[in-house]
Amino acid sequence: MARMHARVKGKSGSYKPLKAEVPKWVDKKPKEVEALIKKFGKQSMSSALIGLTLRDSYGIPSVKTLTGKSVTQILRENDLTGEIPEDLKNLILRSITIRKHLETNRKDNVSTRGLRLTESKILRLQTYYKNHNKLPEGWTYNPKRAQLLIK
Repeated sequence: MARMHARVKGKSGSYKPLKAEVPKWVDKKPKEVEALIKKFGKQSMSSALIGLTLRDSYGIPSVKTLTGKSVTQILRENDLTGEIPEDLKNLILRSITIRKHLETNRKDNVSTRGLRLTESKILRLQTYYKNHNKLPEGWTYNPKRAQLLIK
C-alpha cells in the first residue's frame, strides 16, 4: 500500500514473531507488568515510551503476549489516559511546533505544506474519533486553542 502523502510505496518495518508466546527467559508475572504500567502511567508517560522502557530496562519483549492486553488498554482500565487520544495529541503538538517555526520563517514553503498535511491528518482523526465516541461531544480542533488544550 502506498504512503498517505508521498505517492510511493514504503519499506516495511520490523515484524512481530510468528509464535505469539512468552519467551522462557521473561521472569516477570503479568500482575507485576501491569503494576509497572500503572506506575509509569501515573508519571504521565506515553504508551509508546512505557513499551520502550519495559523492553529496554525490564526485558519484556511484548506486553500483549504476556498480559493479554495492550499498554493502552491497561492504562484505559485504570483511567490513566488523557481526554484526547495519544496519536491525535502528538499530531497537535507537531502542528504547534510547525506554527512556531512559521512565525519566524514565513517563506518556508516546505513547512507550510507540512502544516497543511499535519492538520489534514488531525481533521481526519477527529472525525474518526467522533464517530467512535472517543472524543468529547463538542470537541473540535482549533489551531488557536490547541496550545491551551495540550498543556
